[in-house]
Amino acid sequence: QVQLVESGGGLVQAGGSLRLSCAASGRAFSSYAMGWFRQTPGKEREFVAAIRRSGGSTYYADSVKGRFTISRDNAKNTVSLQMNSLTPEDTAVYYCAAGGSYSEREYFYDYWGQGTQVTVAS
Repeated sequence: QVQLVESGGGLVQAGGSLRLSCAASGRAFSSYAMGWFRQTPGKEREFVAAIRRSGGSTYYADSVKGRFTISRDNAKNTVSLQMNSLTPEDTAVYYCAAGGSYSEREYFYDYWGQGTQVTVAS
């Protein structure tokens, strides 16, 4: 079992930045690929970014490429999402997830956090 707790969400003006963090506890963090997803009311959860177990490779949704950066610290059991140049369209609940495969598909993630709200004001 892996427990995931997100933090760092909040209200920010358009053009601003936020850094989300996800703390993991339980089984070996470094054995999991990690991902960030987001969801707005009435819409399906969508992929944002993923990072391999080692942190050597990252993958982004086109909508955030160049603005968001995913990183991990296996010594501290954390994964982060640095979000820059935020727009109102980035408003959502953001979830971190842990799984066996480095993927944009939810299917491959076994563990999920409770989510943190990000609101970008225009």
